Amino acid sequence: MTSTLALLGGKPAVTATGPHFTWPPIDDTTRAKVTAQLDEAISLPGRSGIVAELEEGLQDYFGVRHAITTSSGTAALHAAYWAARIRPGDEVIVPAWTFHATASPLFHLRAVPVLCETGPDGNIDPARVEELITPRTRAVMVTHLWGKPADMAGLVAVANAHDLAVLEDGSHAHGASIAGQKVGTFGLASAFSLNGPKPLSGGEGGFVLTDDEDTYHRVLTFAHYNKRARTEIPEDHPLARYAVTGAGLKLRIHPLAAAIAHDQLARLDGYLAGRTEIAHHLTDRLAQVPGLKVTTPPEGVLPSWYALTLTYTPDELGGLPIERFHQALLAEGATEFDRPGSTCPLNQLPLYQDPGMLFPGHPHSQRRYQHGDFPVAEHSHAHTVKLPVWHREQDLELAAQYIAAAIKISDHHKELL
Repeated sequence: MTSTLALLGGKPAVTATGPHFTWPPIDDTTRAKVTAQLDEAISLPGRSGIVAELEEGLQDYFGVRHAITTSSGTAALHAAYWAARIRPGDEVIVPAWTFHATASPLFHLRAVPVLCETGPDGNIDPARVEELITPRTRAVMVTHLWGKPADMAGLVAVANAHDLAVLEDGSHAHGASIAGQKVGTFGLASAFSLNGPKPLSGGEGGFVLTDDEDTYHRVLTFAHYNKRARTEIPEDHPLARYAVTGAGLKLRIHPLAAAIAHDQLARLDGYLAGRTEIAHHLTDRLAQVPGLKVTTPPEGVLPSWYALTLTYTPDELGGLPIERFHQALLAEGATEFDRPGSTCPLNQLPLYQDPGMLFPGHPHSQRRYQHGDFPVAEHSHAHTVKLPVWHREQDLELAAQYIAAAIKISDHHKELL
């Protein structure tokens, strides 16, 4: 048996000093690139300099014709919906469990997000999509939650059968792939975040990917008015005459964020390889711990390992509440163990229960959600414990201490009841 639980006065299992996980990795090369950008330009109204370099790098990495940077992942999602011609009253099917920005831009377009049940992994369930399709449905938005690719074959098949656009939120899943095809390249367009902890980070920022020319020009019109729109939208395009004003928004990325993201992009595959190795180490060992269930990805599916999610099974530990189990993990010094917060079933948020306060007269006001509407998503969310995944070989020792903390609590769970 392991020693007394730290929560009950014993010594913590994790002895490494914190912080235990920081992201993105910043070194002297990164600092030099940011310093050089400070000297070169801190405002780029057109597609030039570091912004052009980043977008070209993204196009090459993902194998797409167009990458358009934005100020955030939320802005990228907003632009993608607008570019996909989502109009007032249109319905878009979205996963019930995701970060709210996957769907919330639809309110600003006066379109209706229709929540769809997920599988236990949190990704939208293709088998449940078809029952939600109405004459007003225009698109299906797919989130690859925690960096685990969704069932794109099933989703694309349903969408094609009903002539619906497929859109992807890849904000957790940079570099993830299915049978060698990268997440973000399966549909009309995809949106990604470059926010702080994302697998590819610029601190802040985002981008849209598409192979479709019209979608590309519409993203430019929505997010990059004046110089860039005037330069890149052809004169004979119907949107060309709006180039000076665009749709009235300026959503461009900051050059310093672009410099960081460009530096990180060159390292992304190395990070993913390291994360995959450590994720396998963690899952192999944590799968043997009573109280925790690990789901391994299907063959041919490569996650980004934005987070390693574990399903807590209280029945295996005498009904010990997850709150008490998590409290014990933190006491053991395993402070990176976390429970999902704002990334939650959307039916639990006031915006989806009563949108009329913020959007008076919005069409969604007739479709209100409440707790219990999505039992699979809600049960999975309530029983999830997650852990960031390290990428360096020297982090294996820290990972071992986290594993030891979980084993220790499982072994001593009766003392916590």
